[in-house]
Formats: sequence, C-alpha cells, structure tokens
Amino acid sequence: MRNLNLDQLQTLIAIADLGTFAAAAQALHLAPPTVSLHIKELESRLEAELVVRGRRQAELTPAGEVLVQEGRQLLQAADDLVERVRRRASGREGVVRVGVSAGVSTRLLPRMLEALAQRSPGVEIRLEAVGSAESMQRLKAGSLDIGIVASPQPPVPEVRQMPWRTDPMVALLPAAWDAPEFVTPDWLATRRWASFAPATQMHGLIASWFGQAGHHPRPFLALSYPGALKSLAAASQCAALLPMEEVQDQQDAPDVHVRHLRPQLMRPMAIAHRHQASPAVQSVLGLLAEFSG
Repeated sequence: MRNLNLDQLQTLIAIADLGTFAAAAQALHLAPPTVSLHIKELESRLEAELVVRGRRQAELTPAGEVLVQEGRQLLQAADDLVERVRRRASGREGVVRVGVSAGVSTRLLPRMLEALAQRSPGVEIRLEAVGSAESMQRLKAGSLDIGIVASPQPPVPEVRQMPWRTDPMVALLPAAWDAPEFVTPDWLATRRWASFAPATQMHGLIASWFGQAGHHPRPFLALSYPGALKSLAAASQCAALLPMEEVQDQQDAPDVHVRHLRPQLMRPMAIAHRHQASPAVQSVLGLLAEFSG
C-alpha cells in the first residue's frame, strides 16, 4: 500500500468536523470535485469505505472514524515536525513538549517559563495537563519530551526518571475555623476537606495519611485545579490539602490559615525524559534542575 496523503487525510477530517463535502471544500479553499476526488483516492488506497453521503450530512463509517481519530494525531505530528525543521533552519532551538501532572505549582511554572525565556529565547515550551501515567507512555511514544510526574513511576523503556522536588503538604483552612497549630488526621477527619481527584498521586498520599491513623474519610470535593481548592478555603466552604509551594501567597491572607500536617506528609515529584535529549530539551532540563528542592 502506498503511503497516506496528508492533504487527503485533512480533507476527510474537515468533512468529519463540518458535516458536508461542500463545507469542507469551502474551509479548505478547494473545488468540490477536488474534495470528492480526495475521498475517492483515499478510499481506494485503503480499500475501505470511509464516508457515507446523506441528503444533508456526510457520515463517517466505522473505518472512517478510526482514520479520523488517529489521523488528527498524525497531522499534529506532521505540523510539529515542520515547525521543528523551520526553527532549526532559522537558528532557533525548537519546541519542547512538557507534560505537567495535577498539583505542580501554578506559582512555580510561570517563574520557570520566565527564566527560560530570558536564558533560551529560541526554545518554546508547550505545556500539556497530563496525568503521570499518561506522561510516561507518551514519553515512550515520543509525543512528549519531558514529563513532570508523581514519584515514583513504574519503569518505562527509553525513559529516564530523576528526583525533582519533595514538597510538604499543608492544610489551607478558613480563617473562621478554630484551628490547632498542627492539623492531624484525627482533627481533620471530622471536618469538611477537599483535595485532588482520585486518579492523582496526592489523593493516594492523603488517603494513606488518614489511613495510617485509622481513618477513611471521603473528601467534601475532589478537584484537579489548585486554584479552585484555594478558593473553597477562602470562601469558608472547607479545608484544602495542598503542597506548601502552592500556598506561599496565602501566608498572610486574612481569610485563610496555613497549617502544617502532623504527621508530616511529603509530595515527591520527578522529571522524566527520553534518554536521547535534543539541545532544546537539555536546556529545559537544566532549568528544571535549578528549581529542584
């Protein structure tokens, strides 16, 4: 079978998104017969029917749905490759795709990006909110360059993990609460608290922290965005369990209290990347190392 034609693939995706051959032709600035020819040749190449024309709408066949789903990733990879070649040809270093798991400080990331822009202006970082397990698989597949992940992660071939940060977890409490100097599982288990979603590392860490004290409370809310958790505490809705780095700006806020946990609970993070790292990736890894702790 001959290789796929990316223009024809783009035509099929446009039909899937816009619903008709005519709309796809208009969006792609192609003549309607050209759109029909693209689909005919694509179907002939794959020996499969991809689109069924209706009176008002064109519908994908099951084979067409598979091709569109995977084809989007193929087109994105092609665009990324073109951009990397253009950057290298113009003397710029390249794009680095970084997967960031839930709980990585929203205060820390802007500081890192600012430092990178000053030091390596030719490097562009594309951040993606990706769970740790997915980051590891995407690193293996080559669709991510760096992952900031919960530690430890199961070993993945061709992917290296390096310890990055180990931050203490704290409780952010409404100011109206009569809070002790240190928050314990016994004290917090009888009150409303919120933390990260069940699929995250921190949810497991907190469940274990309660469990070691013989408690198994359910959170009032489970969210994936640190800012929303902080807002809940500020609105006196519940306590929020967060990394200390995330609440540094709340230390003197009048509507909340920051309290350390007892026993102490630490959140370890790691940097994961493929063994063969480009100069652009190496520059980002070097910067991340400066923010370790």
